[in-house]
Amino acid sequence: MFIIETYLLAVIFSVITMICWGSWPNMQKLVSPSWRFELFYWDYVLGIVLVALLFAFTLGSYGKMGRGFLADLVQAEWKYIFSAMLGGVIFNAANILFVAAIALAGMAVAFPVGAGFGLILGVLVNYIAFPVGNAWLLFAGVALIAAAIFLSATAHRRLSRSQNKVSAKGILLTLAAGVLFGFFYRFIAGSMYADFRFPEAGKLGPYTAVVCFGTGVLLSNFIFNTILMKKPVEGKPLRYSDYFEGNRRDHAMGLLGGMIWGAGLVLSILSAGEAGFAISFGLGQGNAMIAAIWGVFVWKEFRAAPPGTSKWLYGMFLCYIAGLICVVLAKS
Repeated sequence: MFIIETYLLAVIFSVITMICWGSWPNMQKLVSPSWRFELFYWDYVLGIVLVALLFAFTLGSYGKMGRGFLADLVQAEWKYIFSAMLGGVIFNAANILFVAAIALAGMAVAFPVGAGFGLILGVLVNYIAFPVGNAWLLFAGVALIAAAIFLSATAHRRLSRSQNKVSAKGILLTLAAGVLFGFFYRFIAGSMYADFRFPEAGKLGPYTAVVCFGTGVLLSNFIFNTILMKKPVEGKPLRYSDYFEGNRRDHAMGLLGGMIWGAGLVLSILSAGEAGFAISFGLGQGNAMIAAIWGVFVWKEFRAAPPGTSKWLYGMFLCYIAGLICVVLAKS
């Protein structure tokens, strides 16, 4: 199977992960106005599973390193398969809350707060389990990202006041999603052998772990998304038959969104083999900055904000960039 063998390539792949994870919600912006995110999400989940299988049967099945996907899956112990699937279940719960938060609070707010909070917890949890890298630099980066969260929240308060609208529900959903985001990656990491060059009996390789993760996402979606369809955050309840009323573009955007996020996960997991799980996860969670760029400069979510709001947003970007640089330097 293909694996990453240099730290530089691990950083490059992590940056691509950051772009993927920060850009997939744009697909939701491109569907029909009547196409609810609960319906979009079914295609999104299918996209994650499809791209996981695509990587598994290509890069995960050829090459001299590690174990091929099918051979790896056959020898895997159920406790490790379950661990990766549980990571998918936790992620799915987080992501459904997160997509709802995007609908209520906007990308420029949901990503910095939710993903930023998830980054702090995720880096801490993964570093405790696998302490790779300079802790001072790593957590200095986390502190800078926490500052970026504060600046984003300040900008949001100014926007809410200018519109006489405070999306308290959106903020609460974002924080709940952030807590769950902080833990899902740990269960994937716990299912895999540490050195991708030397497989361990019973444990999973990176491609197998991602396929099991995707399976957990898909199976749990029949529970989580069904509940959300029956008791939506906003709007009227939905039926399964509503899914089949979407046009080809609506379904294609959902699949593409899931494939973009799933590709980012595969690259993040591969990067962890060389960079460590805390650093790889931390860099990927820079998606908040990418999403904020989309939200501020492309979707103009802050166009109605009062004068002076831009300084808070630019301060947020600077803190995110400085924090990500610290995370990169923690290993190099």
